[in-house]
Amino acid sequence: MSDTEDVLFSEAVKAEQTRLGSRKAFEGRDFKSEITDDLRQFLDVIDTFCFATASADGRPYIQHRGGPPGFLKPIGTHTLAFADFAGNRQYITLGHLKENDRAHIFIPHFATRQRVKLWGRARVVEGDLELMERLVDSSYKAKPQRAIVFTLEAWDSNCPQHIVPRYTEAEIAPAVDKLIIRIKELEEDVARLKGEKS
Repeated sequence: MSDTEDVLFSEAVKAEQTRLGSRKAFEGRDFKSEITDDLRQFLDVIDTFCFATASADGRPYIQHRGGPPGFLKPIGTHTLAFADFAGNRQYITLGHLKENDRAHIFIPHFATRQRVKLWGRARVVEGDLELMERLVDSSYKAKPQRAIVFTLEAWDSNCPQHIVPRYTEAEIAPAVDKLIIRIKELEEDVARLKGEKS
């Protein structure tokens, strides 16, 4: 049994897989624990993800994280980091990470119907200017307050089942631009034809 499999599946999870008939599909499977080129390319376009933590007594919390494309940055073979921007000032994630460093990142990419799940441990880094320079896009208009560094223990990707395609404004802009040009051409044709008839 691989170490990464133990990260993903507790004994209770394995028991449920056995009971429901899917255990053999996962036995001995070596889930990835390093940042691969495929994962880097995926992260380059990501502008949103969900970040999950839990308190010392196991109370979970999931927070949306957003930023410019590629803001979740690989900074080593097993390490990712992102700038923590000013938000609602509840600081639930920060408090959880003080008492329980286990964390999870769930990344849906709706346009390509992909989802990637990352298990690991996270820590808050404050006052590291060199790290912040690596993480912050100066053209993004949000105030970074600190960094969160995520040490990857395992990751996996899922099938596209049940992911409804959705597109950002930037993703549909090229198609819209072509339509605008075509509409203008047709309007000019209509005006010319009307002019010829009068």
